[in-house]
Amino acid sequence: MDDPHYLSGLQLAGRRVVMVGGGTVAQRRLPRLVRAGARVELVSPHTTPSVSGMADAGEIVWHQRRYAEGDLADAWYALACTDDPEVNAAVCAEAERSRVFCVRADEGESGSAVTPASGRHGGLLFGVLSGGEPLRSAAVRDSVLDGLHSGTVADGRAPRRDEAELPGVALVGGGPGDPDLITVRGRRLLSRADVVVVDRLAPRELLDELAPEVEIVDAAKIPYGRAASQDVINRTLIEKAKAGKFVVRLKGGDPYVFGRGFEEVLACAEAGVPVTMVPGITSAFAVPAVADVPVTHRGVAHEVVVVSGHVAPGDERSLVDWSLLARMRGTIVLMMGVERLPQFAKALLEGGRPAETPVAVVEDGTMRTQRVLRSTLATVADDAAAAGVRPPAVIVVGPVAGLVSAGS
Repeated sequence: MDDPHYLSGLQLAGRRVVMVGGGTVAQRRLPRLVRAGARVELVSPHTTPSVSGMADAGEIVWHQRRYAEGDLADAWYALACTDDPEVNAAVCAEAERSRVFCVRADEGESGSAVTPASGRHGGLLFGVLSGGEPLRSAAVRDSVLDGLHSGTVADGRAPRRDEAELPGVALVGGGPGDPDLITVRGRRLLSRADVVVVDRLAPRELLDELAPEVEIVDAAKIPYGRAASQDVINRTLIEKAKAGKFVVRLKGGDPYVFGRGFEEVLACAEAGVPVTMVPGITSAFAVPAVADVPVTHRGVAHEVVVVSGHVAPGDERSLVDWSLLARMRGTIVLMMGVERLPQFAKALLEGGRPAETPVAVVEDGTMRTQRVLRSTLATVADDAAAAGVRPPAVIVVGPVAGLVSAGS
């Protein structure tokens, strides 16, 4: 029998899309819907930390309750993604009555729409459907992606497993957020994973490219909110690897630049679990770059210091000599510094940095929601508060933050 599906691209920008259920399926599907510009409303009593982070950031609207009849009113598209078959069936029934196409995650053929195994490469978005065989769809999609990434033409067979036989854990730096900025090797290993342990700042859209049987463990670390304990993360990596799974630990930026990556390497080494290290593009340099802020420039800055804003100046846990930083003439890149920005600015001013020192604050760097605030050391704390700047943001202090290109 021929596949009854008709593959089509939906124009969802500005249109209401309703997703019922806030678990890992939602975590997979939401990023692409948000990227498409859909006006997404999520109905669920609970969510994963990453999904609630999207709601906190204003990317989606979260109705924190159970599904109720009428929730699909005025919707263009719906997704039933709960772990309760009865609820999913009710959502699909309402969609059928309302003539709204609906994806049912737990029983795909019972919905009126099916999510294809999709991939993105160099501006190309493609999807694969195989008539109820999602593993085959994912395999063909992965093969096409492999061919695109390597420059060869794939034949549709299952992807090569040559590098997937690496044992243990692959610690993969995902880059600053844009899924196109992960390394080729990182993306290749991700496609081979049996288990993916992922942070909130990792390139989340890549999760939608994983085969359905891949286990996703949400290790989201939302700043100053709920967080997965590092010990729990370490144990998860070790237990999954010792169970014979190939585990990819997907992190944002570079795992060794304030990413606690080496802590995970040490824990795995102590447990006898081998680790493959795949560096990533660090947000400390990439985010300012995409915002047209060079961290060095000839005749302007001969030094760059990347500083963690995890603890405030004067805190007994701090390892930073703020008086020395204040005497520097070069560039300071401050990570995780939004919450304590007034304290950091005060410490630099008191240490002798001129009040007129340029400062650039880049929020959501490389993402579609990126925005840039330019200020001075004397006023940046007030300016950032007035603009409602929120994490994640990279703060650049120094003369380079005052440079402006002709195209800016």
